[in-house]
Amino acid sequence: MEIAVEQARKLEDFLVMPDAEVAESIEAAREALGPRVVILGHHYQRDDVIKHADLTGDSYQLSVMASQTDAEYIVFCGVHFMAESADIVGKDFQRVILPDLGAGCSMADMASIDQVEDAWEQLRDIGVLKNKVAPITYMNSTAQIKAFCGRNEGVVCTSSNAIPLFDIYLKEYDKMFFFPDQHLGRNTGAKFGIPLDRMVLWNPHEELGGNTEEQLHKAKLILWRGHCSVHGRFKAWHVDKIREDHPGMKVLVHPECPKEVVDLSDLDGSTSFIIKTVENSPAGSKWAIGTEVNLVNRLQARFPDKEIRLLAPDLCMCATMYRIAPQNLAWAMDNLVNGNVVNEIVVDDETKHFASVALQRMIDMTESESRSR
Repeated sequence: MEIAVEQARKLEDFLVMPDAEVAESIEAAREALGPRVVILGHHYQRDDVIKHADLTGDSYQLSVMASQTDAEYIVFCGVHFMAESADIVGKDFQRVILPDLGAGCSMADMASIDQVEDAWEQLRDIGVLKNKVAPITYMNSTAQIKAFCGRNEGVVCTSSNAIPLFDIYLKEYDKMFFFPDQHLGRNTGAKFGIPLDRMVLWNPHEELGGNTEEQLHKAKLILWRGHCSVHGRFKAWHVDKIREDHPGMKVLVHPECPKEVVDLSDLDGSTSFIIKTVENSPAGSKWAIGTEVNLVNRLQARFPDKEIRLLAPDLCMCATMYRIAPQNLAWAMDNLVNGNVVNEIVVDDETKHFASVALQRMIDMTESESRSR
């Protein structure tokens, strides 16, 4: 499709525009591009960006949905690892754009491929890998970490399918090495009755992760020392305080929260689980939710017949996700109209192949576990 346009404007041009003009620019670009573009908006994204999204959801869910379209351009309003996943699962002709390259993920950044490979070699050196050890990475990780799991009989997991995948690996492997989120790993392991003294924490800045050889041989679950900068800030006293101030209010949290918070909550689960739980609850229900504030605010607006509040009202939004503003989106879209692809996220072929192996393993194992129930 040929589009006659003026030269694309610079990002600085959009930074000084009135908000209404920025929004009009996004919609004008969307109309000009038509089905050639799909805009993805993660659940944690700010409202003034999410309103422009064609599809909203969790990170991997969005990548899959985008791959099922024929859009030439996937504009991912999320963070870097999410855009990588979209490039991994997307069609060959699809190109992925991240409106602000500074939109990273502090959790994903806590586990670099060099650190993980070094840890794996240390485990090999002390004989731990003589047994069957499965590397499992949370979706919130780099493409290189996903590829590492693909190479080493491991798998990728989401907060939605961590339990069925743990169930499979606990039956077939001697131990699991889980990264980068210690809290999701610990909370999932606890659901299977793994005692805390058989879960060890691996600090990538210390020899043997700060553990003894005996501890590592004894461990059933080795947890990487990483966490979500938002969910990790919820504390047990937040739960105690909400129950004291609001009797009868149920506490619903994400499993990226610390174990003591999850243990005190009424329910815990993925972002999709949180949304569905609130959605299916009766009018008049009272919920204190431990997850990112933009999602909680959106649930408040969507369900005015229910009392919904953030578990800890002093906590902020995901700062890196917030870096993608309407101005960034408008700039990226304006460039696409003018035939210029900016901030493209490209995963190299080898990494893409082995990351796809780990992701397909996740799909196959999850489906197999579901059929066996």
